[in-house]
Amino acid sequence: MHLHQLMPEKNVEIPIPKKVMVGFYAALLALGLIIYFSWGLMYGSWNLFERTNLGMYAVTVMLCGFGIIGILLYHIKGKTE
Repeated sequence: MHLHQLMPEKNVEIPIPKKVMVGFYAALLALGLIIYFSWGLMYGSWNLFERTNLGMYAVTVMLCGFGIIGILLYHIKGKTE
């Protein structure tokens, strides 16, 4: 038996359950908030717009942004189906 006989067809998509994806995006949102609060508690700097905190701003915005957008898109997708 050859390996290529065990491989699925080229265009086969494996569906990921909605709960798993919403949970992943919720975890991204939670991770962004956890990082923000832990940074604020550790360094006493809650203003992300200060020049010294630009890296933290980038990380927080990306994690929270992808989390919020992902959750909203999955809720919109669920309503249209």
